Formats: sequence, structure tokens, C-alpha cells
Amino acid sequence: MNLVRPEHTLSIGSVNLILFTAQQRGADSDALCRAIDLDPARLRDPDGRLSIRQVQELWRQAISATGDPHLALHMGQAVNPVSVGILAYVMMHCPTLGQAFDKLCQYQDIVCDAVRTTGLRVGDEFLLQLQVASPDLIFPENALNSEVSIYLSAIQALTGRPAALRAIRFGYPHPVGIREHERVFAPAVLSFDADMTTLVLDAASLHTPVLNANPNLFPLFEQHADALLQRLRQPAEKASDRTASDLAASVLVKREIIQMLKGEEPTLTAIAGRLALGVRTLQLHLKSEGATYQQLLDDVRKDLAVSHLREPFLSTTDIAYLLGFAEPSVFFRSFKKWTGQTPGAFRQAAA
Repeated sequence: MNLVRPEHTLSIGSVNLILFTAQQRGADSDALCRAIDLDPARLRDPDGRLSIRQVQELWRQAISATGDPHLALHMGQAVNPVSVGILAYVMMHCPTLGQAFDKLCQYQDIVCDAVRTTGLRVGDEFLLQLQVASPDLIFPENALNSEVSIYLSAIQALTGRPAALRAIRFGYPHPVGIREHERVFAPAVLSFDADMTTLVLDAASLHTPVLNANPNLFPLFEQHADALLQRLRQPAEKASDRTASDLAASVLVKREIIQMLKGEEPTLTAIAGRLALGVRTLQLHLKSEGATYQQLLDDVRKDLAVSHLREPFLSTTDIAYLLGFAEPSVFFRSFKKWTGQTPGAFRQAAA
């Protein structure tokens, strides 16, 4: 049996960042698209992906058009890390840098599935490792340099201070000249020809608070969440066998789910803790009104999914992770169960 190898890709959002960086240095983004046979209309598709083969050619053309051989090293300085998309919003909600790294490793495939990012603590060091995962990534320097550059820029944006960077081990051969590497990544000790690219950070920095880590970093999410809460506070009807306090239990649970449902599925135990109730006590309150925690979680996810799908600039993959689903496929199955349609079909009909 011949198995077809899945094609590795980069998100359209990240492609736009490459084009933006090149444009900042004088390149014509439309000309770059023509050079790699990319229809500019695809750049407006939030669900779009570009093959790694085309991305490598884009880097080659962008470097030629700008005359900047170190374009990838400069990417972190040229773009706002928030532009990375929903992954950045999830990271910016995390209370500490260490937890932001956890989310980066968990959801990095949203951005690019050709490089695997993992974190490892060894003694007083934290290793953020980038491993090439795609055989299509024949020339990995640009991909790795741009990711490292953006990661360091993101750390500063998240914490308000430079990364506590000790060293960088690059997983590609030693370049002819490394002066620009040394300038961009100073004061880290640099080395090359490593098995994988690794950022060596001071482990103590994992406890650094993320600045302004609160729900307001999710303005679109909060807009939909506020509308949902408003509806929850004004229930259309009350069943005769429900008391006001019973009904309030469901409202409170949904409210807490909304507050916690930002890139990770909240557990019943966590919700009960926020309400200062025991798990069993909360379950009894919900049971008395004919509800379960899973039903309430599904209700919130369904309402928010419907709202998000009406926004053209959020991809279905972004929505899946924003609603706390571990995999987009789980979100697709759940949404079809709730509505009888796939997310894509619903979005097309709504449009």
C-alpha cells in the first residue's frame, strides 16, 4: 500500500508576516506573490495554508528583492508578536512566562507544522527546542532564524523585559559570517551544527509574570462573551420546578466557563473551586435543574463557535483552540453534532 505523506504548511497569517517584513525593506509584496505563483486573494483566507516548498521559495525571492541576506533574523524586530494570531492571544493570557511557553509548545502547529517546539527544564536552565519535522524543509535557516527572532521579541512583549537568554545552539551549519547573528542575539553565546535549534534560558525566568494577563487581551472573544452573558442573565423562561437559586447555578457555571475558556478546556473541579463549592455540591445543584456540567460546556462552546464563525478573519483552527479543543478535528465533530453542519459549511451559509 502506498501512503501519501501529508504536506507540511505554514499559516497564511505567517506568510503575511514574511511579506510585511520584506515590504518594510522595500520589496513589492505583489511581485513576490507572482514570483511564487501565489494568488494574493489567498492571503485574505484565515483558514489558508501555504506549502513549505512555496514558503522556502518566498524566502529566497524576498531576500533577493530586499538585498537583505539576514531578513529572517530581522523579522522579530519588524513585526508585532501579537500579529502571530490566536496563539499569541493565548500566550498573553497566561499568568507566567513558563505557562506561556507551555501553550506555545502545545499549539505551535497552528502557525507551522514543519518545526516542532518543545520545552525542557534541566537544572537551572530551560531549553526551548526547535526540531525540524518536515523533509520539505531543505533549507531550514530562514524558518529557524525567523522563529527564534519572533520568540525573543514575544518574550519581551509578554514580560516587558529582554529574554534571560544564555545561549542559542543553531541546528544548521556555521554560516560564513555570524556578525549579524551576534548583534541580533547579543549577549547570548552562539554555536552551530547542533542536532536541533535550542534557546537556553535562565529557568528562573519561567516565573516572570506576563504583563496585563487578563481576558481583555481577547477583545473579540470578550465581545462575544459579553453578549452571551447578557442573554444568560435574561433567561427566556423558567420551568415551574426550578427555583431562582437553581437557575442561578447554571448561569454562574456558564459565566465561569466563559471566563476560563481561553485556549484550554476548564474542568468541573476548577469551576467548582472558583465558585467556592465542592464538586459534588455543584453537581447536585445542576442536577436539581436537569443540567450537567458537560451540557453547559457544550452550550457555551456552541454559542461562541457560532459567533466566531461569523467573523471572517478567524480561521476554524483558531476557533477550535480558542474554545479549548485539543484538536481541530474534535471541534469539527462536535460542531456537526450540535448543528448538523461542519464549521466550514456553516460559515459559507452564514456568508
